Amino acid sequence: MNNKTPEKKPPEGERIAKVIARAGIASRREAERLIEEGRVTVNGQKVLRAALNVTPADKVVVNGRALEAAEPARLWLYHKPTGLVTTTRDEKGRRTIYDDLPEDMPRVMSVGRLDLNSEGLLLLTNDGELKRKLELPSTGWLRRYRVRVNGRPTDASFEPLRKGLVVDGEAFQPMIVSLDRQQGANAWITVAIREGKNREIRRAMEAVGLVVNRLIRLSYGPFQLGQLKPGAVEEIRPRVMRDQLGMPQEPEAEPAKPARPKPQRRRR
Repeated sequence: MNNKTPEKKPPEGERIAKVIARAGIASRREAERLIEEGRVTVNGQKVLRAALNVTPADKVVVNGRALEAAEPARLWLYHKPTGLVTTTRDEKGRRTIYDDLPEDMPRVMSVGRLDLNSEGLLLLTNDGELKRKLELPSTGWLRRYRVRVNGRPTDASFEPLRKGLVVDGEAFQPMIVSLDRQQGANAWITVAIREGKNREIRRAMEAVGLVVNRLIRLSYGPFQLGQLKPGAVEEIRPRVMRDQLGMPQEPEAEPAKPARPKPQRRRR
């Protein structure tokens, strides 16, 4: 006699928040919030919990608009200038990166953020699930920066950063820090981190008595800023995405040329 309990089949489809994120509507976390607010329906029924699987046969509507089939995941390099915030809108009325992006760009989300006064490489994607994957601490990708600080530090000044320190109760992982050169009252430093917490480098430098007056992100994992001009955008080839991220891709099209930044209006 067979007393084994029959194995349950896993539910068909994928979690609804993941499907919404892949369609580029929002990140997975934002999709879960939309669901909780009652702004998502499946087959005409309002959904209030994210623990629901859907299949391509289900009709998903977000904010009154039917969810279209997800486009292939795409990724761009963007050279963020200083003076822009990395949000879709700003409550203080400051200019955002979306005011600066080329008009022919599709809807994109930033992978992580650079603060108002920071510049350099920012990754953009049309895929909320890819965004989440690239931001996960478990990815452990090294982010490399050129940092200018006011003062005359020695190599020994950075030992606390290399060992890891705690700032305002928040633990920072050990950083890779090298002193490049002194330039008048300022010093140039190269810093590499794996987490990228809010204003991590600025706060860490302040903890050892240094003030950052310029911060440029040079790389994010395998992706490099290179010679990309401020405000310019360059799409990463599908083949490169496949190699670096282990993702299946559509047949590669003609290489995309770097997009020129929008012409800046003169302020009167």
